[in-house]
Amino acid sequence: MTEYTSAQLPSTQATRPPGAAPRLTERLARTKSPWLSFAIRRVGSLAATFLALVVASFLIVQLIPGDPVYAIAGANADLADIERIRHQLGLDLPLGERFVSFVGHVLTGDLGTSFQYGQPVGTIIMSRLPFTATIATAGIITVLIIGVPLGIVMGILTRGSRRSWLDAAFGVITGFVDSVPGYITASFLVVMLALGVGVFPVLPPAYAPRLGAASFVLPVAALALGPICTISRVVRRETAVVLENDYMRTARGWRLPAAKQYIKWALPNLLTTTLTLSGLILTGMIGGAIIIESVFAIPGLGTGIIKAILDRDYPVIQGMVIVIGLIAAVINLLVDLILGLIDRRNLGGSHALS
Repeated sequence: MTEYTSAQLPSTQATRPPGAAPRLTERLARTKSPWLSFAIRRVGSLAATFLALVVASFLIVQLIPGDPVYAIAGANADLADIERIRHQLGLDLPLGERFVSFVGHVLTGDLGTSFQYGQPVGTIIMSRLPFTATIATAGIITVLIIGVPLGIVMGILTRGSRRSWLDAAFGVITGFVDSVPGYITASFLVVMLALGVGVFPVLPPAYAPRLGAASFVLPVAALALGPICTISRVVRRETAVVLENDYMRTARGWRLPAAKQYIKWALPNLLTTTLTLSGLILTGMIGGAIIIESVFAIPGLGTGIIKAILDRDYPVIQGMVIVIGLIAAVINLLVDLILGLIDRRNLGGSHALS
């Protein structure tokens, strides 16, 4: 077998004529950021997700039983009125032509006009979005503020099979709370804390503006209780694993301050799992907010889409499906980009090993 020295090894430098400019691929390899390449790929997948949402939202309304024309015309409408309304709404066009028109309007930012209210769908969504955004944002902040520290503290207290009774009690309680559906938790909170004790208001935020933030406490609590238990259990397990690593044992052997051990060394190694799980949970919380809004009669996207389904208001259904799905996709994109900045192993491909 022929052996080569480092100077004899084949390379792109050797095959390029002296004085020639570097090839485009070589320049990109030296200048392109792995994270930027990863971000571009993820943004491309976001565009594909958006197109899939557009197609899915159009097909979903075709499966809803009933005819929206009859809901608009009323019981006493004659055949001429029904045909006139159907023509005005564009429902008399072939399915393919309606699909092309729908996609073209969405790509230009036009989500259509509500059948029931005659208002632009974008206006209706913007009037309801703040309620859903407030509950979802407050919910995920509550989950992170309570769930992550709770999991770390439990992992520290039960490290090395210490306090097995506490570990068992924590697992039973969090497992039970996490298994309760959100609408049951919401109903229980209303009965106990609103109707029973009277600590929090029963009226939803839209109809009790004078109560301010107090009217959001129960909806946020109902939305966040389950995810808090999920995150705290995962973080507790990850903390137990991290604390048994050699570098943590070395830190304890050097008798470093406890705050430095847990904040500087343990916490960064928990971020990847915590952020990944938080992104998935927040996406699920957006869906859970639909049920929570129904229990508390909050006029957000959740109650809006349910009412639109009952009214067979196709443009509102399609617009809200696109917006809710796009919000979930953007959240996942942001979490992936943050994870790529924290740990290059999340970038995938050869960059993860470099």
